[in-house]
Amino acid sequence: MAVQPLLDWFAQRNWKPFDFQIEVWNAYLNGESGLIHSATGTGKTYAAWLGPVAEALSGEGSPGLKVLWITPLRALAADTLMSLQLPVHELQLPWDVQMRTGDTSTSDKAKQVKDMPACLVTTPESLSIMLSREDSEPLFTNLRCVVVDEWHELMSTKRGVQTELVLARLRKLSPNTQTWGVSATLGNLEEAMNTMLGPNPKSPGRLVQGATDKQIVIDSILPPNIDRFPWAGHFGTAMIGPVVEAIEDSGTCLVFTNTRSQSEIWFRGILDARPEWQDLVALHHGSLSREVRDEVELGLKDGRLKAVVCTSSLDLGVDFSPVDRVLQLGSPKGVARLLQRAGRSGHRPGVASRVTCVPTHALEIVDIASVRNAAKEGRIESREGLVRPLDILTQHLVTIAVGPGFRSEEMFREVRDTHAYRDLGEDEWNWALNFISKGGESLKAYPEFRRVVETEGFYKVEDKDIAHRHRMSIGTIMSDVAMHVQYLKGSRLGTVEESFLARLSQGDKFLFAGKPLEFVRIKDMTAWVKPARSLVGAVPRWAGGRMALSGELSYAIRQELGRAKQGELNSPEMEKLAPLLTLQAKWSAIPDESELLIERVETEEGHHLFIYPIEGRLVHQGLAALFAYRIGRISPITFSIACNDYGFELLAPESAPLEEAIEAGMFSRENLAEDIASSLNAVELSRRQFREIARIAGLVFQGYPGMNKSARQLQSSSGLFYDVFARFEPQNMLLQQANREVLERQLEQTRMSLALERLENSSLLITHPKKPTPLAFPLLIDRLRETVTSESVSSRIQRMVVEFESEADQE
Repeated sequence: MAVQPLLDWFAQRNWKPFDFQIEVWNAYLNGESGLIHSATGTGKTYAAWLGPVAEALSGEGSPGLKVLWITPLRALAADTLMSLQLPVHELQLPWDVQMRTGDTSTSDKAKQVKDMPACLVTTPESLSIMLSREDSEPLFTNLRCVVVDEWHELMSTKRGVQTELVLARLRKLSPNTQTWGVSATLGNLEEAMNTMLGPNPKSPGRLVQGATDKQIVIDSILPPNIDRFPWAGHFGTAMIGPVVEAIEDSGTCLVFTNTRSQSEIWFRGILDARPEWQDLVALHHGSLSREVRDEVELGLKDGRLKAVVCTSSLDLGVDFSPVDRVLQLGSPKGVARLLQRAGRSGHRPGVASRVTCVPTHALEIVDIASVRNAAKEGRIESREGLVRPLDILTQHLVTIAVGPGFRSEEMFREVRDTHAYRDLGEDEWNWALNFISKGGESLKAYPEFRRVVETEGFYKVEDKDIAHRHRMSIGTIMSDVAMHVQYLKGSRLGTVEESFLARLSQGDKFLFAGKPLEFVRIKDMTAWVKPARSLVGAVPRWAGGRMALSGELSYAIRQELGRAKQGELNSPEMEKLAPLLTLQAKWSAIPDESELLIERVETEEGHHLFIYPIEGRLVHQGLAALFAYRIGRISPITFSIACNDYGFELLAPESAPLEEAIEAGMFSRENLAEDIASSLNAVELSRRQFREIARIAGLVFQGYPGMNKSARQLQSSSGLFYDVFARFEPQNMLLQQANREVLERQLEQTRMSLALERLENSSLLITHPKKPTPLAFPLLIDRLRETVTSESVSSRIQRMVVEFESEADQE
């Protein structure tokens, strides 16, 4: 029995393997590929790893690299490396397991190429760089297995498409290579597996369901009183006291926030409440320096830290066994996200995971009750693979051309052996080849864009400078350009986006890495700072900070409100919210899942339309602009717009012809793309999206180390290309891709279309409250936050709360 040495090793450690682990080991030894789906902390890593180990112990195998372990984050690589090395060492297998990421030294990388380890833990970007070597093909000829860790995190991203292309390349170089994915918290498992394995696998993949029944406890900490007029952030740090008590009553806690700004605020708030915890509470998010994050992670593993305030930077696979409780500050926004975070606690087989949700405003209490119900019913969000992003394709083609080069016909077949490009047309393929070899129609007169030389159907990069710049540019994560933050005399703290730092003047204060800082100057793409004496100052706000509700959680919230309408308050959260719901029903209505509530309200500001599809912020941004445009076609009218996860507000000086617009097809899906483009500044949105595409496709070079271009320079460069293509080559496929990505990534057009279909079939509840209702109040506050006023936002909100509470008390 080939797996007997593994069973013996488990027994020596007083472990008992799960049935799914043994199933994966045997499937691997039978030559199969597949996807492992199991709850966090139930042994997925050893399920994927020990099949190749058993094969090696039986004497089968060959010299050189045998296993590639692809991890989505280099931050996970070191922890994964230790997990993989343990059984290799104790089973006395003469295997060398190493790591290769952006943190690996140049000398170590050179040694690896000369003498490849048996297993290499790496990232998609580092693996692409290896494929860009001219001698890359011999490195992978003896490859036996590729493991893609946390596949659910990669799948629906451009890095996931990059991984698909890399996997297709490896299948060509080593046809007998088996591929296993590791995933948790994912709804569409079959599709996820097929996306990873490609459209033409040698045999059907095996989907292995692991220990998915791990006990997860979802509870909440509720405020003593519920304001009848909730607004974003109203509880906020007012809940620090109960959170501190929860930390005090626990062993080790992870305190998750949804944004980096929020993590900074709560970290300082907890330390202000418990100054004696200075060495027991830490901060962890993706903009802090690698050294700071490593120290925090070590403190968690050693059990030295009482709590860590963190973001999604600690969502994935690192094993922190001492953690016994997770706190989620604010709405989790999605079922899968909450379950993933819950799995950070009780990270051991047989131990329950516990996550405690803490609302930051009243309506988030509904989110908590709803996400618990959705989790119980197993309604987990699905993730879809991207389709034919040509910026990733052109980057990959140049990568292979920098390396051994390729022939057009062979590479076309290889690329189509991926889910993302399985339907790639010859016109798109020929455009991509023309783009990398001649610069396309618009840039063919400029030699610097002829990156790849074509000779009788063979494509190769011959210019060493082009090859060097391309290797430095491999990678697909693109965000606002970040600057290092460093003390004038001391260490580097991390990175903050340039758009925030550009607004600072010398002497301005801001909070970062949990420390009060005073801005001195920007030089050499570094923000130089010194310690500030007080905490008064701005907090950095990172791009993408406001997450939207997922489709699954939106549906669960609509169901929960429908039950509340019938008087069914089946959870502590909904019982706590009863006074607010009673007032909402008295002044207007509570919509159930088959109804759309629209409130018409007239105030001193003008005529308000409050519309509540409950589909999430991103969908509402698109719907608000769309409805405003379609109403405006009936009667010219100018709207101010505010959006949140529950609905949106259209404010105008005069009453809007709502009923006429509904009759004329306000909810129709016909001409949706055209109307969205007309209702928004689609050109400006596409121009911004094109910046990422231009960087990935190699049109814009970000710069050499220490000489990086500023965000303004990059935007200017990409904007120039956008204008040239729009004027002289409007059918440029990268231009078309930018338009598609705006619709899907920024406006969620597919979800918007499904929402319109639902709204078209919904019963309309059109009410005329005398005052804005509890559901409307957060929208007023959101718009207020965007309004420049000499009166502080906080003071004005408090005055509004008093006024509305007074109105409610008079009812």
